[in-house]
Amino acid sequence: MNLLRRHWYRYRFKHTAYAYLFDKPTNDEVVSLDCETTSLDPHRAELITIAATVIRGNTIITSQPFSISLRAPQSLTAQSIAIHRIRHQDLDNGLSDQEAMTRLIDFIGNRPLVGYHIRYDKSILDRYAHRLFGFPLPNQLIEVSHLYRKRLEHILPNAYYDLSMEAIGHHLDLPLSGRHDALEDAISAALIYVRLKYGDVPMPKSV
Repeated sequence: MNLLRRHWYRYRFKHTAYAYLFDKPTNDEVVSLDCETTSLDPHRAELITIAATVIRGNTIITSQPFSISLRAPQSLTAQSIAIHRIRHQDLDNGLSDQEAMTRLIDFIGNRPLVGYHIRYDKSILDRYAHRLFGFPLPNQLIEVSHLYRKRLEHILPNAYYDLSMEAIGHHLDLPLSGRHDALEDAISAALIYVRLKYGDVPMPKSV
């Protein structure tokens, strides 16, 4: 969200509980986030699960994660179940869209969002937030695959890099989970972010 739009939303929602979202973040915390959805199309996908974890400096706060499931949407088909292995019966106690987004906003606040393909996740969350509250999420985005590529470009300019999460984790020698649910992927993105921001990056063995 650019500065002009941020000022406009701050004025529009200045007398609401959401006014603080449009202020500039004032601490060193960011939030790693991931969503499971019914489709890879950000214009049509519906939310199934949302997970996030706070990163404070170089510490990932895994003891207080955010992890919720939503009610099963009609677009939850056999094809999407085959990808994320979340069935209709797994979502019997899922939250409504309104409750899920309210809880998410309370958790992330106005802190920057870290993730792998984070723009995809945010574009879906923006659709929900705009429909439910009248505004898109104003949070700044930090894409870990872009951070990784930029770090490697300083070592080997113009080379080819495998930007899959598995390849990045292997190269950085990180204990990434292979489960690929929302919380595990949020933690994996957090591990990559912390390593790239606060650690060194080894020379790739091959490119």
